[in-house]
Amino acid sequence: MDLLRFSTAGSVDDGKSTLIGRLLYDSKAVLEDQYEAIKRVSEERGENYGDLALLTDGLRAEREQGITIDVAYRYFSTPRRKFIIADTPGHIQYTRNMVTGASTVNLALVLIDARHGMVEQSKRHLFLASLLGIPHVVICVNKMDLVNYDRLVFERIYAEVRDFMTKMQTIDVRFVPISALNGDNIVHRSEQMAWYEGPTLLYLLETVHIAGDHNHIDCRFPVQSVIRPHSDEYHDYRGYTGRVAGGIFKPGDEIVALPSGFGATITAIETADGAVSEAYAPMSVTIRIDNDLDISRGDMLVRPNNMPHIGQDLELMICWLGKQKMVLRGKYILKHTHRDARCMITDIKYKLNINTLHRMEGINEIGMNDIARISIRSTQPLFYDSYRRNRVTGSLILIDESTNETVAAGMIV
Repeated sequence: MDLLRFSTAGSVDDGKSTLIGRLLYDSKAVLEDQYEAIKRVSEERGENYGDLALLTDGLRAEREQGITIDVAYRYFSTPRRKFIIADTPGHIQYTRNMVTGASTVNLALVLIDARHGMVEQSKRHLFLASLLGIPHVVICVNKMDLVNYDRLVFERIYAEVRDFMTKMQTIDVRFVPISALNGDNIVHRSEQMAWYEGPTLLYLLETVHIAGDHNHIDCRFPVQSVIRPHSDEYHDYRGYTGRVAGGIFKPGDEIVALPSGFGATITAIETADGAVSEAYAPMSVTIRIDNDLDISRGDMLVRPNNMPHIGQDLELMICWLGKQKMVLRGKYILKHTHRDARCMITDIKYKLNINTLHRMEGINEIGMNDIARISIRSTQPLFYDSYRRNRVTGSLILIDESTNETVAAGMIV
């Protein structure tokens, strides 16, 4: 079975945690003792029903306030597919938490309250989903039970979101009217919304096509480690391990090792289960070549006729994660794939107003949760693609040299 990673996003009280709890409960992924514990806590709080949001809201402050503060991960599977869910918070001040949780997902669930329609937070989360290059977006119009399952309400929100999404680069956008509290159209079809002819949310999650989400054109293999067993059985063994970031590699293919630029031919590709005839993203493999080249962690294997960009001056869209503000000419540690370098902030192009999505120019510092476009210069050349083309080779993080704290997530423009 393949694996689908998806995240939830939405305004406060739109029902993200309740939706995940309902999805887990109705798909039989919750044990009986877990549900009994939820019912007991709900009764202690004076509620006459089991609050399924408690399945993901584990922090005391989250349960007291009924909100999501930190990213919560949940795992479950059905006979068709495995899932990893990232339940991300909806508050403006937790923008960095949403970016962290959604940075690796295939699909984003964006919840909209049927009573309020698309609000400012909805626009923000749709923009962030587009910025992060999430291939699939599902708009869940929640709390349909509070508007009497009115078809006209759903169609109005559908038209409003469609109009807004024309400004974004997300191609695959779906819509599902739901009631997370009552379970309508989550796992089972709703009898209250017979007018809706589309799939349930779980069926959509099980069947959405994700094989094409990876770049299978540009061959990229960042080297994570070199294997030299130094044993009699594998006396001359030398293999380069890592996860394929793009393209398809096969034995007999010619490759070029960066940064040296020397060429070689792949002799074998191996996994933990033995040799394979090809490797593609996101497989973790060991590649063996016919030449004894000086290749180490941070280098990259590519095809001779399909090279990445190579340079030290980059433009990034960043989300600032650190409590200390980023300042112009500041110096940081940079991690890109498995390559480490130091860099300096050479220019701040603009900061994005996360409320209006307008650009604010002439900014000299960036604070926590801010999204901005900046220029940097690294001490070593990096082998990269634009984030839109490859989310692995097009992303990086910045680390504070003094505290070793990750302070920014960057997407290469």
